Amino acid sequence: MGKFPPPIYSESEVPQYVLPELGPAEETRALFADHIYGRFPLETPRVLVEVVEKGVAALAMLARRWQLRVVLTGEKARVEFGLLLYTPVATVGAAPVFLGLNFFGNHTLNPDPAILLPNSWCRADETKGVVNNRATEAGRGCNAKRVPLEEIIARGYGFATVFCGDIAPDDPDHIEEGVLAFYPREMPGAPADSRGGAISAWAWGLSRAMDALVTLPDVDADRVIAIGHSRMGKAALWAGACDERFALVISNDSGCTGAALSRRLYGERIAKTNESFPHWYAKKYRSYNEREHELPVDQHQLIALIAPRAVYVASAVEDRWADPRGEYLGLAAAAPAWGEKLPAESPETDALLHRKKIAYHARSGGHDITPYDWSQYMTFADGLWRV
Repeated sequence: MGKFPPPIYSESEVPQYVLPELGPAEETRALFADHIYGRFPLETPRVLVEVVEKGVAALAMLARRWQLRVVLTGEKARVEFGLLLYTPVATVGAAPVFLGLNFFGNHTLNPDPAILLPNSWCRADETKGVVNNRATEAGRGCNAKRVPLEEIIARGYGFATVFCGDIAPDDPDHIEEGVLAFYPREMPGAPADSRGGAISAWAWGLSRAMDALVTLPDVDADRVIAIGHSRMGKAALWAGACDERFALVISNDSGCTGAALSRRLYGERIAKTNESFPHWYAKKYRSYNEREHELPVDQHQLIALIAPRAVYVASAVEDRWADPRGEYLGLAAAAPAWGEKLPAESPETDALLHRKKIAYHARSGGHDITPYDWSQYMTFADGLWRV
């Protein structure tokens, strides 16, 4: 793709821009599909849920552990993925559940030896126990710090997760091994190059995981929360924009083509994300490299598609690549969809901005999801549902 200008890290260098106005949801959703993320498959596959493990005591007897094998079957494709779920023993009836994709396998979020390892292709990373692009026992619990399971359970929430590589391997040479098998090469009635990439696949996969979760008595189907960090934050936003079953959508450090406004040209830009991750988006998106101002949409409109359901956008002040101010401004420009008006300036570091159904914080530190973030998310959800 060639070389591009260096990233902007100074507010004085941010150009003047005019944001597209919030418009009708269906029209806006179609613009995001056709120009950025790609269309979802036309075929809705049959979803078979096999309960591999049912409600086994876990986490010092505070939780029930469920493991599911979810099989998607269509006319020309068959894909399966593993879903790990913890629900609180103390909750009477069905519990609200956080649902998110993980980066290296369900087993990486807790050292429990009973958690099944994935069989799918994994990104190479010895620190995560990946050997020859496959998960191994060495990876158990390596990312546990990113999900405080004990606190989540203690506060009355469940937690469900799926390995993103089961849905779509995060690699341009292996991306077709997952649910993109359900995506036709040419999308009938769609513009050229509007077939979805990994972000679309992960978002669609979250909806298929939702299909499985709603079959379980421990899960409150009206209180499922789509959550994602970084690239999975982008996927969570797109999933929430397209699937109204998600009652709350949480974007953690999602940055470029997530919550941050593209027209600011700050930090990571469209050309760079397309160069670094050519498999993430529809090919059509590449036509906007260095032409952000010509996009028919910007990311505030994506956030607004979640209305009237709830949304939480979060940033980290040292994560300049993801443009923390741009993430806040994306939420602020979307706020009228909820009948809200946010201040022009973002809150102070580690201060919270909560409205009835929208929230924001900018945490100290860099690109990560931390116990502090989780605590704020649960506090906001508590206010929504009085857990």
